[in-house]
Amino acid sequence: MSPSPRFAALVLSLSLGLSAGAQERSRADDSLATRIDRVFSRWDRPDSPGCAVGVGRDGAALYTRGYGSANLEYDVPITATSVFESGSVAKQFTASAIVLLAQQGKLSLEDDIRKYLPELPDFGETIRIRHLLNHTSGLRDQWALLGIEGRGPGTQVHSPATTLDLVTHQKALNFSPGTDYLYSNTGYTLLGVIVGRVSGQSLDAFTRSQLFQPLGMAHTRWRDDFTAIVKGRTTA
Repeated sequence: MSPSPRFAALVLSLSLGLSAGAQERSRADDSLATRIDRVFSRWDRPDSPGCAVGVGRDGAALYTRGYGSANLEYDVPITATSVFESGSVAKQFTASAIVLLAQQGKLSLEDDIRKYLPELPDFGETIRIRHLLNHTSGLRDQWALLGIEGRGPGTQVHSPATTLDLVTHQKALNFSPGTDYLYSNTGYTLLGVIVGRVSGQSLDAFTRSQLFQPLGMAHTRWRDDFTAIVKGRTTA
């Protein structure tokens, strides 16, 4: 059966409306892309380090793109799927793992850290898990200590075991726990060790099952083996 002229006109008007809406969205997307590209134009060349950009709204990606190179020696470009080392942004995930274990009743934020790290010296004052989280433990920073020994960042591979060994040989704290604030990589390295000992899993395995997989973060992991091949990884 052929549609009536009125029905045909209605279908045509809907089609035109959808087409106009799609065109409007396309123009808006083009405008957004142009504006974003303009912001990052200075890095948009192969001889520059760069970044990956993602813009989203209401859970949907509006624009993703990479700028510059992931490796300047080999001219590897950054793309929207490049894998970046997050640096100290990882501390938030370490803290989340500790809080999850506290919620599961496996530890308390008020626990003495020597309950889980008995090899640490007794400094005469209680360092609690909360102090490690808040950077108020008074523990000396691992990079400063390694620098004094001539083993600073970039000179060799440093593992959590290295930091743990450093702390076991300390004789004093920078200040009494909870009385001052001093950003501490040492504290977060020790928190990662505590996660492993309490959960019975590596920090990588625990956060993958408890955080990354439930959040759909399929490409996020800890690179606890420096020899591991990570496809698409940028040079840190």
